[in-house]
Amino acid sequence: MKSRGALHGIKVIDLTQVLSGPFCTQMLADHGADVIKVEPPFGDEANRVGAFPKSDEARLLTGYYQSVNRNKRGIVLDLKKPAAREVLLKLIADADVLVENFRAGVMDRFGLGYETLAKVNRRLVYACIRGFGDPRTGVSPYTDWPAFDIVAQAMGGLMSVTGPDADSPTKAGPGVGDLFPGLMAAYGIMLALFEARRSGQGQFVDVAMVDSIMALCERVVHEYSFGDKVSVPQGNSNPNLCPFGVFEAKDGLIAIAATHQGLWENLCRLIGRPEWGVDPRFATNRDRLDRYDEIFEALSAFTRARTRAQIVALLGGKVPIGPVYDAADIFSDPHFRAREMLASVEQPGMEERVTIAGIPIKLTRTPGQVRRRAPVFGEHTNEILTNIGYAADDIERLRRDGAIR
Repeated sequence: MKSRGALHGIKVIDLTQVLSGPFCTQMLADHGADVIKVEPPFGDEANRVGAFPKSDEARLLTGYYQSVNRNKRGIVLDLKKPAAREVLLKLIADADVLVENFRAGVMDRFGLGYETLAKVNRRLVYACIRGFGDPRTGVSPYTDWPAFDIVAQAMGGLMSVTGPDADSPTKAGPGVGDLFPGLMAAYGIMLALFEARRSGQGQFVDVAMVDSIMALCERVVHEYSFGDKVSVPQGNSNPNLCPFGVFEAKDGLIAIAATHQGLWENLCRLIGRPEWGVDPRFATNRDRLDRYDEIFEALSAFTRARTRAQIVALLGGKVPIGPVYDAADIFSDPHFRAREMLASVEQPGMEERVTIAGIPIKLTRTPGQVRRRAPVFGEHTNEILTNIGYAADDIERLRRDGAIR
């Protein structure tokens, strides 16, 4: 039997665009929430960015859009039209959650701010994701600034500790500045839903992208507070741990970390240096940090003489190691298939299916599932409006007036 999901019965109105918000609401949809994605007449920017499969002649859904909008139903509303705003109010009347990632004040100008919607539905959890937060929870001098992933990574401290050296701050490859705030917003929504069940009253959930990244960079904060140290990029090492890094093999790179004493002794034995495991010069992690270069060179000599497969065969399961994978490696490693982390979905206009990242949160009794692909533009407009009581003539009138698509 297919699971309906832990959030079955939760209704979410999703007004978000691009990455942070759609990632947040997809996590809710994956676990059974009925997420209604409300797009403007010009659509979601994510569906104009990214690749289409080579054999996809219809070109209705980009990979970018597919990867963060599965399990949702889609409707198109032009919120500049009063009739469309009325539709949204009807959707909200029995909703549990609304999520948006506009700039501060946009929903208020539509007459759809939190205070207004809370009068329509006192149980509503209203969540927003903004670059620098919403004035309701703390007025930032940058409240009105737009923000993207790279801005959050830059100002939140992530770039200051990422990169090959102190002179080369580098952004992380994935859109962490969007994805992590999306995760934090999903967590905040669950907190507010839990409390609403107890009190019968919703609340405003505010997540700032920059705040989220600063929280992710906790080491930057405590190193400055405890030791007056401004952290800088140090490549693939960790200033507090040794050995901990990425090493060259004959055919690629491999990560190795063996910072606890037992792991260190195992590593020394396996690389042919058993004496180091009992040598007082390497007795503690701090001692090993003092001899970082010596340890790094010894490990590098060991890994450079072997392929990744040989290193994995020798060290795998005995000390923490992992080859540095690219996408092709991920697709070929049986771990990701066994864990259902490569999800197959329909691509409209193609017979072949496409693959997107799966669901990382595993529940044993009510597991999440990839039930459907992302919606094409306005795919469920008629269905959703019928569900809230609109007759066919009313729907056609709204379409003629441009309120819906």
